Amino acid sequence: MLAFSAGDVAYIALSVFLVLVALGFAWVAWKLGETFGRLSAFIRGAQEEVLPVVSKVGTTVDHVNAQMQKVDQMTDSAVDAVQSADAAVRTLSAAVTAPVRKLSGLAAGISHGFADLKVHRSWGRAKAAAGAAAAEREAELEDELREAEGTEWPTS
Repeated sequence: MLAFSAGDVAYIALSVFLVLVALGFAWVAWKLGETFGRLSAFIRGAQEEVLPVVSKVGTTVDHVNAQMQKVDQMTDSAVDAVQSADAAVRTLSAAVTAPVRKLSGLAAGISHGFADLKVHRSWGRAKAAAGAAAAEREAELEDELREAEGTEWPTS
């Protein structure tokens, strides 16, 4: 008959334990392999779906940038047009203002001169009154125009 000593039983128990641990490690390794396989498939699928989207987003951003450049050019052109119109209006205003100022002074001078001539019957005094009235009206108009430069035109 077979006789087992305590040391033999311990070796057999240790052997069984190590075989079970090895089987446990093998099972864990197998499940880990399956998990890595699924993870790899998931990453591959995500890569196949995401890369075209990223490419389309890049193309869209390029188109948007091109359109933004066009808008930038349009706003630059609009600013240039407004500046040109402003310069034209200022030039026209300067060209029209001087004759209007002189005509307004002339009208005031004639009016005051004839009124003074009618009242005092003196040509020299009427001429002096006309000159003073014309100078005063031109100065008033200059002040009015200077004040008007700081205000905006009504839009309605």
